Amino acid sequence: MSAAKSVAGPLAIVAGGGALPAEVAAAVAASGRPFIVIAIRGEAGPEMEPFSPHWLDWGQIGRFFDILKSAGCRQIVMIGSVTRRPDFRAVTPDLGALARLPKIVAALIGGDDTVLKRVIRIFEDEGVTIVAAQDVAPQLLAPQGPLTRGRPDAAALADIEAGSRLVATLGAFDIGQGVVVLGGRVAAVEAAEGTDRMLERVAELKTIGRLPAKGRRGVLVKRTKPGQELRTDLPTVGPRTVELAAAARLAGIAVEAGGVLIAERGATIAAADKAKLFLAGVRLDSAEPGA
Repeated sequence: MSAAKSVAGPLAIVAGGGALPAEVAAAVAASGRPFIVIAIRGEAGPEMEPFSPHWLDWGQIGRFFDILKSAGCRQIVMIGSVTRRPDFRAVTPDLGALARLPKIVAALIGGDDTVLKRVIRIFEDEGVTIVAAQDVAPQLLAPQGPLTRGRPDAAALADIEAGSRLVATLGAFDIGQGVVVLGGRVAAVEAAEGTDRMLERVAELKTIGRLPAKGRRGVLVKRTKPGQELRTDLPTVGPRTVELAAAARLAGIAVEAGGVLIAERGATIAAADKAKLFLAGVRLDSAEPGA
């Protein structure tokens, strides 16, 4: 039984930036399950307004738990981008935040996966269960197989396999949900800068001649890392990913089937087709998108 079904009652959606929070909220609404939205001010966008969100600043931790208690929420989904880690030296904490401040500060030290696991522990200590977005909106997961008219050729399949192995290896260092591989060569590894900046770097390397710039070559590979906290940090691609991959003159994008969320799927696929990029969901044990 999934965590989403193991505890009855309303769900709280904690919304960061991007399109995914609204897509998750729409999916939960369609399921008929009662829910509330808590939107992080400065991260979540106006697309959350139709869901009557509670807007909170980072320092309003006490208010956050008060809202959960008032709504009867024992489960939450954390979804959406966070542009920067909160600096509690620069925010005004409420009493609830002050009471939990030692735990919060300690949790924010370390790599992304380490931090997320510590944050989850804080919620669990408060009697709150974290539910994965894919448990309440499984339709957002990348399916297996090609999603676009274009498909990876033999060279791209070799790059996909190499990229998948690399991400698996780098997982022990809490980096590398995404890599770009070109002709079997590692062109870029995603670290703290994120996928967008990594792709911008690849475009620059091609412009200055550090990477081959002729034709569309190279593949962005995104997949989960071994041991990754899948409830709060699943890799994501969307229209912006396609835009930057096209600007970097890549051949395509390969994502782990069942392990990567696709934001605005229709727009993402349309953008890839327009740019003549392939977008394919692949299994971890095979580079073949249809295997």
